[in-house]
Amino acid sequence: MKFGTDGVRGAANTELTVDFALNLGRAAAQVLSRLGDDSDDSDDSNDSGSIDRTPRAIVVLGGDTRESTPMFRAALGAGFASEGVDVIDMVTATTPLVAFEAQRLGAMGAVISASHNPFGDNGIKLFAPGGTKLPDDVEAQIEAALDVLGNPGASIGRIGVHHDSTHYVEHVLAMLGGRDLSGMKVVLDTAHGAGTAVAPDVLRASGAEVIVIANEPDGRNINAGCGATYPEFVAAAVLEHGADMGVALDGDADRLIAVDHTGSVVDGDHIIAICAADLRARGQLANDTVVVTVMTNLGFRLAMEAAGIHVVETGVGDRYVLEALALGGHSLGGEQSGHVIFADHATTGDGLLTAVALIDIVKRSGTTLEAIASQAMTSLPQVLVNVRVGERVPDVAVRLGDEIAAVEAELGATGRVLVRASGTEPLIRVMVEAATAERAQAAADQLAAAAHARFG
Repeated sequence: MKFGTDGVRGAANTELTVDFALNLGRAAAQVLSRLGDDSDDSDDSNDSGSIDRTPRAIVVLGGDTRESTPMFRAALGAGFASEGVDVIDMVTATTPLVAFEAQRLGAMGAVISASHNPFGDNGIKLFAPGGTKLPDDVEAQIEAALDVLGNPGASIGRIGVHHDSTHYVEHVLAMLGGRDLSGMKVVLDTAHGAGTAVAPDVLRASGAEVIVIANEPDGRNINAGCGATYPEFVAAAVLEHGADMGVALDGDADRLIAVDHTGSVVDGDHIIAICAADLRARGQLANDTVVVTVMTNLGFRLAMEAAGIHVVETGVGDRYVLEALALGGHSLGGEQSGHVIFADHATTGDGLLTAVALIDIVKRSGTTLEAIASQAMTSLPQVLVNVRVGERVPDVAVRLGDEIAAVEAELGATGRVLVRASGTEPLIRVMVEAATAERAQAAADQLAAAAHARFG
């Protein structure tokens, strides 16, 4: 297996195997330990569970609630330990929690999760020492190391279990700057995922009144008809309970989709636009700039231009947003799918941190999320069609260049086309924006048919 846009991912026990997880742990330990040799930014206090903190390399490990996750977590942890790396196993832990602990401890990080995918899939995400996503060249080094693994050396790492998320809870609540969320009634959908273990505690500690749904994981119900990919579920609960708003996490809680008090969806583009305007008004939007991907709606770009906020665009994937944030010294970025990155506060997208920030904005405004979202931007109709193919086609935009150019010419300045290969699945993703939904759908269907005829 090779790295996609967010680690490696595949069907559990067939595409993604225990043997692979074990070997990936070994290869990652070899490569990432070298990256951390010169860093000594960790807290010296002995608060990392049963492991006695030493200068030895450390990895913070966690995973979501899939039935296959404990199996892969054990294998990956064994791989790290066999290369002399101490493992802090947080068991069920969100991706942002693992990244935060890795940053706090100056450690590597590893998460077993397939994010928003159904329970039968699983995946492995890796973080460099300090909790940062891996650049392409480091992933290439790990893939190369996988091909030449020999026998492990004599050094054996220790594995200890550590459930304490106190530091992370304090970190998220610090986003409020001393304020609280009292008076806000919020429905929280944890997608039967990793957020079940920590998200309700955070929102209740903030002072909000919280109704928690989809919080009974059984190993197979993660993301099933709930969570960020199925906002209808939280929307129905908001209407049922008369809540001010609802927030829905995905399986590993690194992204968020919201709904307002009417049950209308507030997607990642709107959330980023809302947060950008709020940060700029408070003088906290570095360089008056926001970083988004090519999937971000044209309406977002038009709204930011009108507000005097510069937009930097990257390829699809939150790690590319993170790279651009770091390169430019910017403070806010994210994706339409709900990955929102507050670079001054976190090393990765964090759905729970975003939820706290968004609820705080609504409370301070004295109005509703519906009103704030409508003021922030107006989305142009956008249609996304997925075409399943036998194998990934990374250069699909080049190979369908003539067909894409013809559609772009037809749409003119009122539309936009993006055709790309999925980074995690054998899919071609066709996205079209246009002045009307009918025009966007017709153009997307035309390109999808061309893609299917050529590669399906």
